[in-house]
Amino acid sequence: MRYEVRYTKDALKALSRMPRNQAQLIAAKIDQLADGGKALANNVKKLQGREGYRLRIGGYRVIYTVDKGKLIVTVIAVGARGGIYD
Repeated sequence: MRYEVRYTKDALKALSRMPRNQAQLIAAKIDQLADGGKALANNVKKLQGREGYRLRIGGYRVIYTVDKGKLIVTVIAVGARGGIYD
């Protein structure tokens, strides 16, 4: 089963502002995540103090939520490691 991927406006804006090769890598990892993402298991952690998960991709982080009932992954934020959790 493949999950549908949805992006917030903030996530799309962040992806458009980063270097193209980095944005393509992040988009590929998000696609892997939508396919089940077993290979990404070491880089995914549940967030503490708020809903969602964190996917680590080098120095970047992707914050997302999963709706298993509707098979939807919603990408909330994409950014550098330091400021993504604010």
